[in-house]
Amino acid sequence: MDQVLSILIVEDDPQACEEIATYIATLDDVALVGITNNSSKAELMIRDMLPDTIILDLELHEGGGNGLSLLKALHDAPPAKMPYILITTNNSSAITYEAARQLGADFILSKHQNDYSAQSVVDFLRALRHVIQKHYGKRTPTSNEPESPAQKDRRDTRRICLELDRVGISTKAKGYQYLTDAILLAAKTHTPNLCQVIGEKYGKTDSSVERAMQNAIARAWQTTPIDDLLTFYTAKISSGKGVPTVTEFIYYYAHKIKNGG
Repeated sequence: MDQVLSILIVEDDPQACEEIATYIATLDDVALVGITNNSSKAELMIRDMLPDTIILDLELHEGGGNGLSLLKALHDAPPAKMPYILITTNNSSAITYEAARQLGADFILSKHQNDYSAQSVVDFLRALRHVIQKHYGKRTPTSNEPESPAQKDRRDTRRICLELDRVGISTKAKGYQYLTDAILLAAKTHTPNLCQVIGEKYGKTDSSVERAMQNAIARAWQTTPIDDLLTFYTAKISSGKGVPTVTEFIYYYAHKIKNGG
């Protein structure tokens, strides 16, 4: 049976995203694995989800970063599986196009083309599906050297950041970094008094650390669509408030990271 082609959209035009996503939903040979308008988040998603293809806009005014910075990040440190990269852009600079190609872009579609549409973008990838999966579905060769503890920490931290983003924990929240550190620490070893340990690291009281983390979680549960929460946080919530406690939240994700879930 043919394998479904997985697609990640990196685009900051909401209408363009909706049109592509709507068309993909009508098809059975491709699947949308995510949408983001931020190049840093896109890098995390690529390394975690390993999509077959990326539909990449070079200019990300609304979300942050840009397509060239994402291409450079992937070029300098390739993910475990390098995706086929299709650029869609309003930019018509020949120099920019050449830079994109040198950094690993596979094909560039101009949004100024008369026949350009969401359907034409997806159908272009569908026409290449078998070739993409044959040549791009292979894992990037890696060194025979074992992964160092520092490399593992960086990989796990990227995964944690992606998980927090999925449930809407804002990077601007005071508790974001505390949660990231606490989950990483809990995934390594059972650590009593996590809030105290994190507090000592940042020169804060354990109560202020716990309060910041709980506020970040509560805010996410107030603002993130319920369908997203049910999809990405599957643990039972014992709190009568319908929001995970700090301990529940930390150890749920620590378990996922530790077990590769």
